[in-house]
Amino acid sequence: MTRSIRLPLNEREARALRAGDSVLLSGVLYTGRDAAHKRLCRLLAEGKPLPFDLRDATIYYVVPTPARPGAVIGSAGPTTSYRMDSYAPLLLAHGLRGMIGKGYRSPEVIAAMQAHGAVYFGAVGGAAALIAGHIEASEVIAFDDLGTEAIRKLTVRDFPAFVVIDSLGNNLYETGPAQWRAP
Repeated sequence: MTRSIRLPLNEREARALRAGDSVLLSGVLYTGRDAAHKRLCRLLAEGKPLPFDLRDATIYYVVPTPARPGAVIGSAGPTTSYRMDSYAPLLLAHGLRGMIGKGYRSPEVIAAMQAHGAVYFGAVGGAAALIAGHIEASEVIAFDDLGTEAIRKLTVRDFPAFVVIDSLGNNLYETGPAQWRAP
């Protein structure tokens, strides 16, 4: 069964999700990769305001391609998440509730997710054009000098994802393959 989730994602909702759950996300999420994450962490360290409220926010690790004329966004497939692992624990401590990407996460990120009630969603790599069809609006809100890696505010409708790592630390990358191994 697929669950419909309205963003922003609060702690109660995040803690109810389990690794393997299929979800459709609707609402606002933000984009950001390593260069943007580094700047967000620097702003936090300097006590300066962030370009968006991290509390209950979800960040999608993506570098979208330029939009064709008349389109909201170009292809928008997930990028490998480990590039953000050195920054994620600090952002989680400041209220980040969800992350969307692909690939493994470090033990430090998983521990921070458990401590702060956050989840890691996987989006299907190779389905960038399909995913882009679920993005209704896209607006650069910070760090426009980073070009395609700038932080964007996206409005999404029924964005398909699945819970890879839940707030208990259950990890689909570990439990999934075990289900298919011969006894």
